[in-house]
Amino acid sequence: MTPHAAAGPEIELPAMTAGRVVAVVSRTNPPPAASPAPSRDVPAAHAELRASTEVAAIDRAAATLRGRTLDAVVHASTTSGYVLGHRDEAAAVARLSRRFGVPAVASCAAAVAALRTHGIGRVQLVHPPWFDDEFDALGDAYFRSQGFDAVVTRAVGLPDDPARVRPQHVIDWVEHHVEIQGEAIYLAGNGFRAAGAVGELELRTGRLVIEANQALLWAVLTATSAGWDVTGYGRLLRTSTSTT
Repeated sequence: MTPHAAAGPEIELPAMTAGRVVAVVSRTNPPPAASPAPSRDVPAAHAELRASTEVAAIDRAAATLRGRTLDAVVHASTTSGYVLGHRDEAAAVARLSRRFGVPAVASCAAAVAALRTHGIGRVQLVHPPWFDDEFDALGDAYFRSQGFDAVVTRAVGLPDDPARVRPQHVIDWVEHHVEIQGEAIYLAGNGFRAAGAVGELELRTGRLVIEANQALLWAVLTATSAGWDVTGYGRLLRTSTSTT
């Protein structure tokens, strides 16, 4: 499930697993008549992101996916996690799991769990150029609320269109903008398709690199106790607790 138009996990999850994972996407944008009304205190974009995790959106997704057999359900939106905060994001995950009867994961929570698995304390958040100052601040606040020392950098030198961003663009930009004291790099944004950059970036920077859709895949495989053999997409996907 995602509120965003840009393609993301439905491309990267199958690509990372050579087609072993099949991703079916349900876009949860409310119909125009049901769009949440902006208020003086809540920007329209934030209201729509929050609405994408509510019961009405989940019901629309369930209708879209009726008849399909699912092993897991994902809410794929980094900015939704930023707007919700960790507690409300966890509540949304619980709603999804109850509604579909399968394990559920969400973008930011998956990244947090991945970083904790590797004992990371200081993380550099690399945001795509289409994130604004407010999302930069919300991202910083989200990760700090979970005990991380976070620093945000926005990849302003990359194309502003998600469809035009290539792994080599990301590799070259990040390599020249590494936070000196950072222990890990998080490539945020599920439409920021940078999974193909992870392996090379780890070689060039010597740091753990987490990418939004890579973290979702790791979280899904962990939640479903699936065995996996994923190479070329960084250290995270070589970390398995499964015995299968």
